[in-house]
Amino acid sequence: MSPVLTFTEAGLYCPAADLYIDPWRPVERAVITHGHADHARPGMTRYLATESAAPVLRHRLGEIALETAKYGETLKIGDAKLSFHPAGHVPGSAQIRVEVAGEVWVVSGDYKLEPDPISELFEPVPCHAFITECTFGLPVFHWPDPGQVMAEINAWWAANRAAGRFTLMGAYSLGKAQRLLAGLDPGIGPILTHGAVEATNAVLRGQGITLPGTIQVTPETDPKAHPGAFILAPPSALGSSWANRFKPAASGFASGWMALRGIRRRRALDRGFVLSDHADWPGLNRAIKATGAERVFVTHGYTDVFRRWLEGEGYDAQVVTTEFGDEAG
Repeated sequence: MSPVLTFTEAGLYCPAADLYIDPWRPVERAVITHGHADHARPGMTRYLATESAAPVLRHRLGEIALETAKYGETLKIGDAKLSFHPAGHVPGSAQIRVEVAGEVWVVSGDYKLEPDPISELFEPVPCHAFITECTFGLPVFHWPDPGQVMAEINAWWAANRAAGRFTLMGAYSLGKAQRLLAGLDPGIGPILTHGAVEATNAVLRGQGITLPGTIQVTPETDPKAHPGAFILAPPSALGSSWANRFKPAASGFASGWMALRGIRRRRALDRGFVLSDHADWPGLNRAIKATGAERVFVTHGYTDVFRRWLEGEGYDAQVVTTEFGDEAG
């Protein structure tokens, strides 16, 4: 039996449907798991994604030819059946189920199992073969309770405000930023945002996602008018002239990578908070077990270590080289 998906220089290809999943080269038809830039790239002739991913895709990619489907809706494309299932990563993110002649493969995209206030909850999808990310595929990665992390962030902000400092937090503009916003206590003080974050906030608010009130930072913004504010910006803005207008300030970053002390030190941060939109080591293992898959392909992350672990657990495991990254750690 020929494989349901093949691994090509352009991306994951389904011959039976003549389409690619999250391709990194321009193709005729692209099926997209979610809106992060390493999975949703420009230049495709046609796109297919979930209804709830569509607004972000249009925001990031412009006027594209985009078809949409609901979660769980089965589409017959060529000789394949395709459906989207919640991945829990960011709003609209999906695993993609592809069935050909009774053989079922699932592409995870990026995912996490824990619920959050803005994303659809991860749904295990039974399959014969599972193509899974393993961004955090080392046993050292065990996430703390997200509610406790948000309580620590709010307490840190309150302490900074009381000490006359701004709180400057770095977080990816799609997903992590809004997850933080949904957990902040606006009673502590004003919340200011970088333009990239605020633009994404507007898209998600337009979809009915509830976020606290925010104020976009512009060249005219006077820091003195917002004492003790919580300032949310992409990681690239930390340490920039944009951020340096807010002084004195304590800086922090929210990411799974903050579990590694060396990364916190290299970034010269005051605080690092372990909050990830990806599965940790236990989550990866739970997700794979829940699929019932015998074959597992691992992509982007600690692939060699994770493959060896899975082989020891009895899986037929292989590494697949992709061009996906860790934009939403």
